[in-house]
Amino acid sequence: MNHDHYDDDLIGGILHQTKTIAMVGASANNVRPSYFVLKYLVAKGYAVHPINPGRAGGDIAGRPCFASLADVPEPIDMVDVFRASDAVPGVIDEALALDPLPKVIWLQLGIRNDEAAAKAEAAGITVIQNRCPKIEYGRLSGEISWAGVNSRRLSSRRPARMEGFQRLGIAPQKR
Repeated sequence: MNHDHYDDDLIGGILHQTKTIAMVGASANNVRPSYFVLKYLVAKGYAVHPINPGRAGGDIAGRPCFASLADVPEPIDMVDVFRASDAVPGVIDEALALDPLPKVIWLQLGIRNDEAAAKAEAAGITVIQNRCPKIEYGRLSGEISWAGVNSRRLSSRRPARMEGFQRLGIAPQKR
């Protein structure tokens, strides 16, 4: 896969199909990006499980925290990684030991490890690198354009109406 460019349909499909996310490197510090990304994804309806060995048994943003991916009590659709690039191979190995395997491993902004990504892709896992699901969700749902940010999308279609706090969401593309 070309990790320098991702098709909007790929990203949108991942965000639409994902239900459970394990966030490796989640922080309890409310000014850290991992904290507000976690809160945003929970508000959008995802079941987010923070992974932070130092906070295991406690909670982060009201969500129970786990020491490792293996401790999460349900199958994981996406592993969202907030760790340095040199820590990615260990996270990939931990994800590859899960049964069932996660469908996606998502490396946050500034995080890239092509060798580890190739290992995960060889096992059938989709890998997204150097992107943020919060930003991509906002861009693809149209939320980010409310703040005057160019979403790189122009459409006359109305965004999908969702329930709860989430007003607009990502619906699969109809062709």
